[in-house]
Formats: sequence, C-alpha cells, structure tokens
Amino acid sequence: MTTKKRNHATDLRGVSRMAIDATTGLADLVEVLQNRIARGPAKLGGPLVEGAVHGITRLVYASIRGITRAIGGGLDAVLAQLSPLLGEMESSPAREQLVAALNGVLGDYLAETQNPLAIDMKVRQDGKPLDLAALAAGSGAQHKNLLVLVHGLCLNDLRWQRDGHDHGAALGRDLGYLPVYLHYNTGLHVSTNGQAFAQQLETLVAAWPGPLESLAIVAHSMGGLVTRSAFHYGTTAKQAWPQTLRKIVFLGTPHHGAPLERSGQWIDVLLGATPYTAPFRRLGRARSAGITDLRHGSILDEEWQGRDRFAHSADLRRPVPLPQGVACFAIAAHLGSAGGERDAHPLGDGLVPIASALGRHKDPRFDLDFPPAQTWIAHETNHLDLLSRPAVYQHLREWLAA
Repeated sequence: MTTKKRNHATDLRGVSRMAIDATTGLADLVEVLQNRIARGPAKLGGPLVEGAVHGITRLVYASIRGITRAIGGGLDAVLAQLSPLLGEMESSPAREQLVAALNGVLGDYLAETQNPLAIDMKVRQDGKPLDLAALAAGSGAQHKNLLVLVHGLCLNDLRWQRDGHDHGAALGRDLGYLPVYLHYNTGLHVSTNGQAFAQQLETLVAAWPGPLESLAIVAHSMGGLVTRSAFHYGTTAKQAWPQTLRKIVFLGTPHHGAPLERSGQWIDVLLGATPYTAPFRRLGRARSAGITDLRHGSILDEEWQGRDRFAHSADLRRPVPLPQGVACFAIAAHLGSAGGERDAHPLGDGLVPIASALGRHKDPRFDLDFPPAQTWIAHETNHLDLLSRPAVYQHLREWLAA
C-alpha cells in the first residue's frame, strides 16, 4: 500500500526533541524525589546543612537541564539543515503505525511543542492526502455516495486494512460508495478533533466534484466520539455537511467511557497518597488528553476546559443525544461466546464494555437509545477484530445498503 513520503531527518528531529524533554523531565522528577527523601535527614544537621544540601542539588540538576537543552538545540539545528539534503523518502506502514501510537499516547505534547512527529488531520486515500483535483478529473464526479472511515486511539487510516480486509474498500466494491479515510492525532482532546473533523467535512462536501447525494460515516472506537463531537459542532456552527449525513455506524465506541482509563485515574490518586510516591504521578500524567477523555467519553470543550483532567471527579459530561435525522447503528464486541458465562465480562471486548459500546446508561439523560434493530453484539471478538470479522462486515453492508 502506498503511503505518504517522509523525511528521515525530520523524524530524527522529532525523536531528538522528545529525548531532550524526557531527560529534563526525568531530572525534574529525580530532583523532587531526592529533596523529599533528603528533607528528613538534612534537618538533623540543622538549617545550614539542609540549605547546603538543597543548594548543591539545585545546582547539579540545573546543570543537567542546561547541558541537555544546549546539546539538543545544536542537534536540532544540524538536523534542520540536513533535512533538505536527504530529500523525501517513502514512508512505511510500520513507521506510520509507530507514529500513530506515539501520537495516541503523547499527541497533545507533540502538538504543543510543534514536534515534527505530530500528525496533522487530513482526509486520505491509500495513505496519501485526498487530491480533489485529481478526483474531479477521474471518477470522483460519478460517485454520489461518500463514505468516511474514522479510526480509533493509537491507530491510523492504514489500519482499516486488517487480515486482508478493509471495510471501506469492500463497501465501495459492493455498494458503490467512494471510501475516504480520516487521519488524525488521537492524543488531542476529542472535542478538538471533533471541531477539526467538522471543518474537514465542510471543506470536502463543498469541494466535491459533482452532486453528492449522501454521506455515511463508519467510526471505530474513539473515532465514534470524534464523529459525535463533529456533528455537534457542525450543527452548532450551521455548517452544510450535516444535512448530507445519512448514516453513522459505531464500532466499539466507548460512548460512556472505558474502565481502563478510570483505573488510570485511580493510579494517579494512589501515587499521590505519600510524599515519596507523589513525584511519580508525573509519569501517569504524561498520558494524552485524548486518553483521559476516554474516562467518561467526553466530546465537548466545556467538559475539560478549566479543570485538572487528572483529578478524581465524577462524570461531568453534558448529555449529547445521537444526531437527529441520521440513522445510527452500533456494534459492540465481546470476548465471550453467546450465552456463555463471560457475557457479563466488564471489559466487553477487552477495552470497551458492551453497555458503553451500545450507548446504554442507567441515567436516562445519557442513554443514547439506539433502536434495538440497529445494534448488534459480535461474540468471541476483541476490539480490533471489529475491523476484519466477516460477520461485522455483513452487518455494515446490510445497514448501509438499506
């Protein structure tokens, strides 16, 4: 599969910046930890001894940070000059997968520091940005039904190809849709990606090289939250594309969050319980904004703005119903067999509980109320199997063909 071209020197610049930040961050952590440990014994020698100890350690760690930044700045300058000499080189699926995972875990940091490894949102085909001019000159104008596929956390658009199958390509072949794929930084807040996705769709629909009768979206995992967020912000801004949207199929979307992120939240609380473990909370707080949004399934700005996203808190979401006027479908995956003892398994597909994937909630305000005929549970299936199981595709085909 063809992928976009990348420059190895640019990748090296991105990695070097991460290494620099990691070294200085580790120096910060060790300094805090040493001060906590030294605080007790130093007091035995009186304030003069304590002051001397802390003064020396501050000098040592300041030197480490200063040297690291100086070396890093020089390395970054050299790599910047080297980039044009190396030219553009074909990227590989392995590199794309690694960068996607990195963006999922640290994507907000990469974007904030303008790291070259940060992914910019684009609509792509075959791993390359969609060329509307080429589409207009080719068969694009003949396609009246557009399908957009939206990947999940730590994945990319190329991962829709799994076990020799691609839902988008198959739906294009069987139903005549033109499939295109969103590629985005999954470490950013869901609402940030939602607003950007809404704008991408507005641009895409406005520039379509022919009459567009319908738009459908198939979203996996976090991609479903990004899609719901995009519809909310698109309709709020009175954009045109929501009027073209006919159907959305959610595959394993954590509409009401995922237990693993809520567990990560408790780890933060436990690490902060003593002075000696508190510095290590910095490691837990390295995880991205996109990941912490999965605690309860947050899709709006106001659900995280002005709040410490790592602090223990109840579900503070605002109820956001499914898009009105759009046929919505949901598939949940389950590790156990139908009717088996594991049907009540809390993790469902290993990551997302069944109730969350089907939008069910004990509070009626949050229950998404999918029609029963528009939901299905794939048994003996894990979270990624949703991308390739024949039975999953059969439901996609039937729902999108109706």
